Amino acid sequence: MVKVLMKGNEAIGEAAIRAGCRYFFGYPITPQTELPEYLVRRLPKVGGVFLQAESEIAAINMVYGASAAGARVMTSSSSPGISLKQEGISYLAGSELPCVIVNIMRGGPGLGGIQPAQGDYFQATRGGGHGDYRLLVYAPGSVQELADLTIKAFDRADAYRNPVMILGDGILGQMMEPVEFKEYKAKGVYQKPWATTGTREERKPNIVNSLYLDPEELEEHNYSLLSKYETIEAKERLYEQYLTSDADIVLVAFGTTARIAKAAVKQARERDIKAGLFRPITLWPFPDTELIRAMVPGAKAVLTVELSMGQLVDDVRLAVGSEMPVYFYGRAGGMVPSTKGIYQEICRILGISSEVPPVLEKGVRYSFQGGGKVYDKGISKIQSAI
Repeated sequence: MVKVLMKGNEAIGEAAIRAGCRYFFGYPITPQTELPEYLVRRLPKVGGVFLQAESEIAAINMVYGASAAGARVMTSSSSPGISLKQEGISYLAGSELPCVIVNIMRGGPGLGGIQPAQGDYFQATRGGGHGDYRLLVYAPGSVQELADLTIKAFDRADAYRNPVMILGDGILGQMMEPVEFKEYKAKGVYQKPWATTGTREERKPNIVNSLYLDPEELEEHNYSLLSKYETIEAKERLYEQYLTSDADIVLVAFGTTARIAKAAVKQARERDIKAGLFRPITLWPFPDTELIRAMVPGAKAVLTVELSMGQLVDDVRLAVGSEMPVYFYGRAGGMVPSTKGIYQEICRILGISSEVPPVLEKGVRYSFQGGGKVYDKGISKIQSAI
């Protein structure tokens, strides 16, 4: 196989085409714009359709229509654009329509900034829109994984008749790495007898809808969706472990942040500090039991590292419970944690240095958990406590 040097956004587009996606509807927003720019050139060459909608709201409803007709379809955006799509995403989930949604995250809240962030974790893993629904959420950690998981996302979307989200960040979308596109082989042949492909004599008209005026019927539909989500939870957990077998402290991070955290783990190991990394690749379902198994009985603490003010850390605390102290280290607004800063936090937690680092990184939010309580302190409060 030949490796090609590509931007992450472009690798997603090429992978989607190879997975059989022939329809894309979207709207430009930084830092994901290279993805629609790539597809506007490539899709017509393979008989596909690219359409820049008049808004993100229009784009997600076009996705609804194409999916209802049985097509493999994708849309993409960045944080505030995904917010505008939430109503349509809820309709897609309620109507059990498969599609792939890409979010290359930027800083927030509000318009925020165009730099990378991971502040959309809650939005992606808790539904984001209205009602009881879930998305299968993949968090790639490299350009190669962006390509591989995009292909997987189309297969899983069809298998479960459910929207699937690729959750990346501005660094992954913009960075260039070698990527290899393997020959695509579908995981299964997914017939779509429910699709609105035109009424024929052998079947009645298909109706794709998420409206249930009878409350008993709507409740039954929700139970049916719940059963599907429970199957996804049982079968679709993905994760990576790195040097966790003897770790005194386990770092938990995803996406770009996991790459930086891995470098900090290596730095710690060079100084005989037993650190390890657990990287969730599916953010929902979150691999909670796998995280517990990754932590040896002698582990002393867990540290989550994020490009946010603390969101992944909630799932880690739910998984670990009160038996193990959970610490948080995060940057936000487009600021990126340094290997040195994470290493210093590892040392502080393990008591190799004082409880509060002697040199605080400007803008970092520190969180301490112990004795069953969680103490979140901003920089000014920490400084005043020194």
